[in-house]
Order: sequence, then structure tokens, then C-alpha cells
Amino acid sequence: MKRQVEYYEKPGPDNTRACMDVLYLLIHDEGYRDVVVASTSGETGLTAARRLQGEGANLVVVAHSAGFLGPNQDQFSDDAYQEITWLGGRVYKGTILTHSIETALAKEFSGCYPTLLIANTFRRFGQGVKVCCEIVMEAVDGGLVAEGREVVAVAGTARGADTVTIIKSAASKRFLDLYVSQIVAKPRQPK
Repeated sequence: MKRQVEYYEKPGPDNTRACMDVLYLLIHDEGYRDVVVASTSGETGLTAARRLQGEGANLVVVAHSAGFLGPNQDQFSDDAYQEITWLGGRVYKGTILTHSIETALAKEFSGCYPTLLIANTFRRFGQGVKVCCEIVMEAVDGGLVAEGREVVAVAGTARGADTVTIIKSAASKRFLDLYVSQIVAKPRQPK
């Protein structure tokens, strides 16, 4: 098997269109069915939902949990949520697996905890690769993607999309079964 990997000079939202082109080819030409896309505001998720309309993909858009930015704050647009679901996608808002409780403890007690080590290890391959791994597990944990499937995951660095991977899905409880099969697109440089 040979695969041409797309490398972007810098991370960020300028790569979103190219990532959506890669995503479309993986679904339309290669037959992948499960897609998980990270989207904080809903903009990237909506872009994916529009691009995949009519392709029969199982699209799961994974957003931050409510309260991520602060008490009672939801960053995801209601309009994006409505259109994504109308186009056949599903939205999952959950806790970032390598964040939250351990981040709070590390901040309070100046320690280092296993999920923070895992997150920083994933970041050696890029922020987008880290997020791709997290969102696939979150989608499985939410019952929206089956375990053991090859899933196309799309994420980015801060905003938009700059990374496309193919990941063998696993629930967070079985994190060690998660496997990054392919990195299809990513930035060459860190932020």
C-alpha cells in the first residue's frame, strides 16, 4: 500500500479546505464510512457536514463540553448544531479525555499526571493528531462510533482543520487498543 501524505507548511485554519478535500476523497473514493471531526464553534463540523452531504457517512462532530471556557458557557453555535443534524451528522459535547480533572489537579498541586503525559506525547506528532485520538475515543464512549473500526478523524490547531488521520477506534477504557493507522495530512511546523 502506498499513500501520499499532504504536509502543510504551517498549522491553522488556512488548511481547512485542503483537509475537507482529503476527507471527501477518503469517503467518496476509498469507502471509509465513519468520520469524526473536532469543532469548537461548529464551523468546521458544519463545513464537513456540507461537504459530505449525500455520501452516507456516519459523521460525528465532537465539541468541547459545556463549561469548558467558563461556568455555563457553550462555545458551539446553535445554528451550526441545527444544520449539522439536519444534514445527517451528530454532535457530541463531552469532556476532553486528556484534560479537565487532571489539568485542575496539576494546576492546583503542581504535579504531572498520566493523561497530561499522554497528551504531550501525542503533541509530538502535532496538536491535530492529539485531538484526532481524543475525539475518536469520545465518539466511541458516546456510542456514536463502533469500536475496532477504521475511522477518519479530522482536527486542527486552535481553529479550523489541519490534520487528517485514520484511526482504529477504541473506547477510552481500552485506550491501549487505539491505533493511529495512517496520518494522511498534517502541518510540518508547530504553532
